[in-house]
Amino acid sequence: MNNYSIGIDLGGTKILAGIVDTENGTVIETAKKRTKKLEADFIVQRIIETVEKAICKAQVPISQISSIGIGAAGQVDRENGVLLAAPNLNCFDVELKRILEEHFNIPTFVGNDVEVATLGEMKFGSGVDYNNFVCVFVGTGIGSGIVYDGKHLKGATGTAGEIGHIIVDSGGRLCGCGGHGCLEAYASRSAIEKKILGSMKKGHKSIIAESIKDSGVIRSSDLADALDAGDEIVLNAITEASEYLSSGLASVINFYNPELIILGGGLMEAIDFFYDLTVKKTFAKALAVPAEKTKIVKTQLKDFSGIIGAAMLHQG
Repeated sequence: MNNYSIGIDLGGTKILAGIVDTENGTVIETAKKRTKKLEADFIVQRIIETVEKAICKAQVPISQISSIGIGAAGQVDRENGVLLAAPNLNCFDVELKRILEEHFNIPTFVGNDVEVATLGEMKFGSGVDYNNFVCVFVGTGIGSGIVYDGKHLKGATGTAGEIGHIIVDSGGRLCGCGGHGCLEAYASRSAIEKKILGSMKKGHKSIIAESIKDSGVIRSSDLADALDAGDEIVLNAITEASEYLSSGLASVINFYNPELIILGGGLMEAIDFFYDLTVKKTFAKALAVPAEKTKIVKTQLKDFSGIIGAAMLHQG
């Protein structure tokens, strides 16, 4: 029996593809490419190139690969394999299943990026010993996956877990979804970038300016380096984001009463200060009784949560 599957993590800044042994969750080989907010055709071509590179590096015959799974940063139609809306990628109504099956002739399954990362953590990561938990990933945007009674909770329309779009400031900042005051507009890396750039435009100095000059973007590692150097602009932006994120997580504890919250994504992995401050503030804000029974930990699979979970999508 073939145990190899391809898992694809399609995020706001990168595409990560991996060949995964779904029997034990081992990642055999990976390939990565950057994404840009351009157009769907470009993104699709990038996905194909990344998958082909991963297959080549792994030296696994394509005949031994039983499925392709893709976790996309946006709202998806799982049944038809369509990426309905991914504002951070400028992609709408993209028929990922059809396109990839026509190109590779391998059965393809599509899910939300945080949904599949949650599946990865549930099967092989931090959630293995828990039946009721929430995964929250903080990157270009903010998403979450909910596990109830050992199963992924999809909700009535399959969109359960959109924690990034709970309202934290009625009538507040414009979010990529078109709404105002969403958590994602205050606590994601995109929000932190806007805060920093806004401060710099007002004449405040930051060493982040050098990172932007070199690469044109602000990476999570750049933010970590700036914090280590005592950059006040970055410190203020990270602290503000932590304030909003901890309010969102405290609301999750109060409402859902989970055993566990798993935190992942580029910001959480790169910036210990952000993680530690957010955890501390979350427990300070949550109701005492549920908070006492909730653990907060980082993802165990780290960058591989998404590709391992995507590779498991064929199992239903």
